[in-house]
Amino acid sequence: MFALVWIISTAVNLYVFVIILQVALGWAIAFDLVNANNEAARNLTQLLHKLTDPVFKPIRKYVPPVGGIDLTPLIVIIGIQIIAGLVLALFVRTFSLPFMFF
Repeated sequence: MFALVWIISTAVNLYVFVIILQVALGWAIAFDLVNANNEAARNLTQLLHKLTDPVFKPIRKYVPPVGGIDLTPLIVIIGIQIIAGLVLALFVRTFSLPFMFF
């Protein structure tokens, strides 16, 4: 059971890292710190969009950008953390696991 809790926790942390990396790369391109025509940057941007767009698109329909800033990544990170916390708390209660995963 520890392995399942660890996998869930690690998957959530990795996805949050992907979201943060996408936001940071987007800002770096916007401020011209990274050349958008660079093949490596373009490939990384496409990969990150493929990983995050399935989650972002439904939320973007309801939450427009505020002052040109897309709040979708923030909403997704908060939502994922809440859902993961609830799932892990359920595991702790159901299987009497130690409370060390939070």
